[in-house]
Amino acid sequence: MNNRHRRWLFGCATSATLVLSAMVGPSPATAGAVHPTVADYTQLTTSAVPPTQAQCASVGRRCFTPQAIQAAYNLGPLYAQGLDGRGQTIAIVDSYGSDTMAHDLHVFNTAFGLQPMCGEEGVVCAPGMPTFSQLHLQGSPATTAPPSTSNGTGQEDKSAWALEVALDVETAHAIAPRANILLVTTPTAETLGVQGFPQMMAAEQYVIDHHLATVISQSFASAEDAFGSFQSLENLRYAFKSAAQNGVTVLGSSGDSGSANSRKTPVGQGGSTIPTPTVEWPASDPLVTGVGGTYLCTDPLNTTSRVVDSVDPPVNCQQNPGQAEVGWIASGGGFSHVFSRPDYQNALPAGSTPIGAMRGVPDVALQASSRTGALVYISLPPDGQSGLRCGSAPCSTGWYDIGGTSLSCPQWAGLVAIADQLNGGGLGLINPGLYRIGANPARYAADFYDITTGNNTADPAVPGYPATVGWDPVTGLGTPNAARLIPDLVAAVHGG
Repeated sequence: MNNRHRRWLFGCATSATLVLSAMVGPSPATAGAVHPTVADYTQLTTSAVPPTQAQCASVGRRCFTPQAIQAAYNLGPLYAQGLDGRGQTIAIVDSYGSDTMAHDLHVFNTAFGLQPMCGEEGVVCAPGMPTFSQLHLQGSPATTAPPSTSNGTGQEDKSAWALEVALDVETAHAIAPRANILLVTTPTAETLGVQGFPQMMAAEQYVIDHHLATVISQSFASAEDAFGSFQSLENLRYAFKSAAQNGVTVLGSSGDSGSANSRKTPVGQGGSTIPTPTVEWPASDPLVTGVGGTYLCTDPLNTTSRVVDSVDPPVNCQQNPGQAEVGWIASGGGFSHVFSRPDYQNALPAGSTPIGAMRGVPDVALQASSRTGALVYISLPPDGQSGLRCGSAPCSTGWYDIGGTSLSCPQWAGLVAIADQLNGGGLGLINPGLYRIGANPARYAADFYDITTGNNTADPAVPGYPATVGWDPVTGLGTPNAARLIPDLVAAVHGG
């Protein structure tokens, strides 16, 4: 860590709280606005009991339990071998955190019969139990509404990040149930582009320097073109370089606006859509594994195998009969304006969308549309003062169906934790291994579900891309057949 980044930290860490020094960041013109990649959410119930599929269908959705997701991506054979992430730690980086995460995690685990974690509410720790812990950077201020005279987004902004935190923690745990989870938070608003990214990158550097995790999940993003200069973006990459050198895998949500993104939005002013196709960083970084998204059109009641369901809602599955997954229209993807094509993207599966001189995004995908989303439990103020609206009513405590590449990214982090367990430690940058598999026709066909329908033209005014055979700018190489991919990925990262 150089002196510029070292000054973010001073040695004052008590319990699970690390304090950062006063924020001294770049000028407002140099940094993009960082935002959580939660695309959509619907509150389904206000009880501790998960909703039924009938309740989900009544609002045009199908909702997936952890067991249904595990079946859709063939994780069962890995669990049967004891491959469940044990001994590895997933660092989840978010703004603000959630005051109720330990409680919400307990409700989630109890409802679905998942592995309890040491650190969740009401659980007595035992040897060998995975841990849930929190690392609050620069403290953990209360998530209360600002004064009425404030121009800030206040409670609404913090509540949106609380949804993000619950989604990240619960779904990562559902995929890698015995991996440790470290929730790393910074108290900076998404609208403060001068603060958000620098603090998050400093936090990741701390995690890497102190060997706190083998995989980092980033469910946040900003358009490359929203940065004041590409050099200002380059100045933020130091943690990713350190991660690659220290065997830490970094993943990033590819975004929830398809090929259309916005410039930085000053507080109190409207934003502007960039008129040409763009991609979002960090997912566009060659040192990050970019994760896109799909509509998951499998049977949500099947907890043992991947079975196509083209009958139940949503319409996106009904209109694509026979397809287990469809490229999500809001899946961020395209071609970088900053980074040239990395060597690992030189060889692609046959029939792929060509990648020209610039990096193609994303690398992989997983379920992301909220219409085929994951069930997540979260506590919000009982008086409805969260600042968030759920239809015509204020959002409150209960079960939500949530989507976005914020869903696909932490689930992929869980997969990487399982691969790290098999490897006996962190794999580091996995992208060369992923594309090495993609270049082998037999392994690619066995290890990935190739998504060939759908597109990411989220805004008709900005051209998007179709999902195609092989790699494409909607779903990358595709989604994982986990039982086949994980052992092959470990071998491929080592050149096999």
